[in-house]
Amino acid sequence: MMKRRTKLRILADILRVLESGEANITKLMMEANLSYARLMRYLDELVEKELVVREEDGREVKYRITKRGREFLREYERIMRIAEAFGVEI
Repeated sequence: MMKRRTKLRILADILRVLESGEANITKLMMEANLSYARLMRYLDELVEKELVVREEDGREVKYRITKRGREFLREYERIMRIAEAFGVEI
């Protein structure tokens, strides 16, 4: 049985995609493996928390990770390593 991703894991997956550069909705949906509706809900939260910035250029909308987003991702990965070292699943 496949385990569902936690909200934290999904947010980190979106931030990881953006770490390699800006991305549009289609790229984020494919690389973070999310439906449009779920992706938009998470993106709205990431923008609200200033972890991601939304940029519009005409009709094109792109998202970019912020410095704060990179810090969040670093801390998330650090916590995951610690949990793994202790055999704890998060």
